Amino acid sequence: MKKRFPKIVKLTLISVYLIFLAGATVRMTGSGMGCPDWPKCFGYLIPPTTEAELLWHPNKDYNKKVVIIKDETLLVAKKTFKSSLKFNSENWKPYKKHNYAKFNVFHTWTEYINRLASAVSGIFFLFLIIVSTKFWKENKWIPIISFIAFFLMLFEAWLGKTVVDSVLKPSVITVHMVVGLIIVALMLTLHYIVNKHKKTPKKTNKLFTNLLWVAAIFSLIQIALGTQVRQYVDEQVKLLGFENKQLSLLAPDLKFYIHRSFTIAIVLVNFWLFYLNEKLTLGYKKVNWIIVLLGIEVISGILMYYADFPIGTQAVHLLFGIFLFSIQFYLLLQSRTTKN
Repeated sequence: MKKRFPKIVKLTLISVYLIFLAGATVRMTGSGMGCPDWPKCFGYLIPPTTEAELLWHPNKDYNKKVVIIKDETLLVAKKTFKSSLKFNSENWKPYKKHNYAKFNVFHTWTEYINRLASAVSGIFFLFLIIVSTKFWKENKWIPIISFIAFFLMLFEAWLGKTVVDSVLKPSVITVHMVVGLIIVALMLTLHYIVNKHKKTPKKTNKLFTNLLWVAAIFSLIQIALGTQVRQYVDEQVKLLGFENKQLSLLAPDLKFYIHRSFTIAIVLVNFWLFYLNEKLTLGYKKVNWIIVLLGIEVISGILMYYADFPIGTQAVHLLFGIFLFSIQFYLLLQSRTTKN
């Protein structure tokens, strides 16, 4: 089982990226409240496919905590029972965490798939911590990092519940993503530790390593700024409606302009990295991917602003920003432990 641990680490890391993709798709499509409760969806393990399933019906069996929509409000079954010919309010209680009571099958199943991705990732994390304990005598950092990442995933699950209960409060969503980035960093560290014996560059350079620190920190700052811009967009969408999302950046605030202008510094630092890697023949092939990802980030950002959020650009912008940080962080791990 220890021999398979590197593969388990890789699959677990991929599952985290899939959660980011699913979450970005949820926000891109406005499906965050597709399931108004958590962890179930309208009280079901498998959500409904039609609104009729959420309406009250006579002579129907209802399980405890099942949710229905009645008079534009959410009601929760107090117990398991079979309905009579007339609606009996004694069997129901209002859902008090919020007053969102809409059903859209596309939004519901988009959010449900997001939750499934998280559940699958949770299974990989369980395997991860179980197998990591076998390395305790060999390298204590392997189980320590594994358990920290696992507990942060549990915290993420709680944050997911908080996001729904707060009706997509932007600040909670921002914390949700930042914690996700910490998990990515931990998993990349674990991946590096268990694959240290594989091919790595033969030399490094102090300036190159320092620039990697700057590049990674800049990416974190940019992602944080990006979450603030997304928070502004989300607030505008709430006011204007999701169908008018293209109007949300007609009058952007200062954070947007800082986010856009900071891109220049990020491009310069990363092209400097590329130049040093080529000039000094350091052998870090992943630097080439940094340039590619930067190009995708810039293009998707331009399209969002000037082309009114074309479908997919928001998800691409977020996911590839995370990939950019991931490569910078992994190169930093390699550079710090490689001899001159």
